Amino acid sequence: MTEAYIYDAARTPRGKGRPDGALHEVTSVALSARLLNAVKDRNGLNGAAVEDVIWGNVTQVGEQGGCLARSAVLMSDLDEGIPGLAINRFCASGMEAVNLAANQVKAGAGMGYIAGGVEMMGRVAMGSDGAAIAVDPTLAMKTYFVPQGISADIIATQYGFSRTDADALAVESQRRAAEAWADNRFAKSIVPVRDQNGVIILGTDEYMRPGTDMQSLGALKASFKDMGETMPGFDKIALMKYPHLERIEHIHHAGNSSGIVDGAAAVLIGNKEFGEKWGLKPRARIRATAKIGTDPTIMLTGPVPVTEKILRESGMSISDIDLFEVNEAFAAVVLRFMQAFDVDASKVNVNGGSIAMGHPLGATGAIIIGTMLDELERRGLGTALATLCIASGMGAATIIERV
Repeated sequence: MTEAYIYDAARTPRGKGRPDGALHEVTSVALSARLLNAVKDRNGLNGAAVEDVIWGNVTQVGEQGGCLARSAVLMSDLDEGIPGLAINRFCASGMEAVNLAANQVKAGAGMGYIAGGVEMMGRVAMGSDGAAIAVDPTLAMKTYFVPQGISADIIATQYGFSRTDADALAVESQRRAAEAWADNRFAKSIVPVRDQNGVIILGTDEYMRPGTDMQSLGALKASFKDMGETMPGFDKIALMKYPHLERIEHIHHAGNSSGIVDGAAAVLIGNKEFGEKWGLKPRARIRATAKIGTDPTIMLTGPVPVTEKILRESGMSISDIDLFEVNEAFAAVVLRFMQAFDVDASKVNVNGGSIAMGHPLGATGAIIIGTMLDELERRGLGTALATLCIASGMGAATIIERV
C-alpha cells in the first residue's frame, strides 16, 4: 500500500471564544481560507495541487453550515476545481479529516490533500445546531444521556480522581504552555492572523492564564454540580446506569476543563510522488489511524479503547510511543489515559493542552497532530500518538512516525 506522509502542519493561534476575543470579527470561512492560502504558499503549491480539502467543523449551522470546506476553497486562492468535504466527528473532526485524507492517499485516491478543521466558538455557539441525543427524549432516555461535564465527573468518580488531581494537571498544563510559547516551540506551525491591511490581530494563543495556581483554582465552583444534583437531576440519570457509584463527585470547573476558543488548523498530506513533484521533504508518515464507539453516558473514555485498538492493529505496544497528545477536554480524561496505560506524565501533552490554550472543536484534532510532529522533530524522537475523547461516546487516534 502507498505510504501517506505529512509534508506540513499549520495552525492559527487560538483566540478567546467570546465577543472581546481577537478573532471574533473573523468568520469561519475567512479563517479557513487564510489557512488554506498559507499552506499553499508555504509549500510552493499551485492552486490545483491537491485532490481535495477535507475540513472538520462541529457546529454545522449558520456561517459554519453548507459545506464549509467548499466555501473555504472558493474563498481561498485554490483552484475552483478543488472540491471540499465538510465532516463532523464532534471533537475529533480535525483528526478524522487528517485520517480520512491519509487513508485516501494510501488507497491511491489522489496524490495530495489538505485536511484539518475550524471552529469559531465565539461566533457559532456550541450546541446551537441541536443534537438528537440531547433533544430527542426517546434517544436521550435510551442512552441515559447526560452533558459532557457530568460524564467527566463520572470518570473522576469511577476511577478515583480527586479535585486536587484535576487541578494539579491544569496548573501543569498552563505552566507547560507558557514555557512552550516562551521557547518558541510552536513557531514552525503558527500562522498569525492578519486583518485586511496586513496587521497582525492575533499572533499567540490568547486564552492562556500562566499565573494559574492551586489556590486560584481552589476558589472556583464545580461547574456541573448544580445541573447534576438539582433539576433536571443528571446525577440521578447517571446513577440509574451506574448504581455501584452511589454518588457523583463533581470535580470539574472552568479551570480544569478545556477553554472555549476560536481557531483553525491544517495538515498537508501526500504520497511520495506528491512530494517529489513539488520539491517537498516528508516530515512524518502516518503509520496508523483508528476510531471506535464507546459507552455514550460516561462518553469520554474513548482514548483508552481506541489506543488499545490502534496499537493492536499496528502491531505496536505502548512502550513504542515516545510522545502522547491526549486532548484535555477535561482533566479526568487525561488522568484516566495515564492511569490505564501507566504512562509517565512527562510524555503526555508536553507543551500544554486544551485546558491552557483552548479547544476549538473542529480544529483540535489537527492541532495536536501538528504539535506532536513539531515536538518529535525538536526532540529527535521517533513516534507519537494523538487521541481525543468524543461526544456521544467515541474515540479517535493517529500514530505518526518521524521521517
